[in-house]
Amino acid sequence: MSRIQIRDKSFVVSISAEKIQTRILEMAAEISRDYEDKKPIFVCILNGAFIFAADLFRALSIECEITFLKLSSYSGTQSTGVVSKISEIKVNLKDRHVVILEDIVDTGETAVYIVEEMKRHQAADVRFASLLIKPKALQHTVRPDYVGFEVPNDFLVGYGLDYDGLGRNLPDIFVLDK
Repeated sequence: MSRIQIRDKSFVVSISAEKIQTRILEMAAEISRDYEDKKPIFVCILNGAFIFAADLFRALSIECEITFLKLSSYSGTQSTGVVSKISEIKVNLKDRHVVILEDIVDTGETAVYIVEEMKRHQAADVRFASLLIKPKALQHTVRPDYVGFEVPNDFLVGYGLDYDGLGRNLPDIFVLDK
């Protein structure tokens, strides 16, 4: 499927499922090497990162845990510029090695918020893994430690990314057709 329709918008494939899976295996190997003698806890940012987190987590070769934090910062196809916390982390992160799992770093607002949240929980150290980053959209000086793909500043859907709640289940990542 190279073109899809969601509501009033048309999308075309930007990154294939095969490329995504290959890159996730590479990221998992890198993270496993970096944490081979530690027991990190991964914090998956919901809703968008759940598919990325599941695939990455299964590919890790280290002893580790996972927990979830639900945030919101989008409305339709635009970032609102405001991060809303919808759920709390229910595990103790004090003195733990934390790896944040995010679907996309866009403006960087959410990334800054998440890192501050981990500091509030007194994590020993915090690293950040994002499947996607939009360097030209960044409004903060943030750079994930592990990045799947750099993408242009276009609206994307699929593989966890949504358009008003739809499209997360698509195995490929699609870009808005202009």
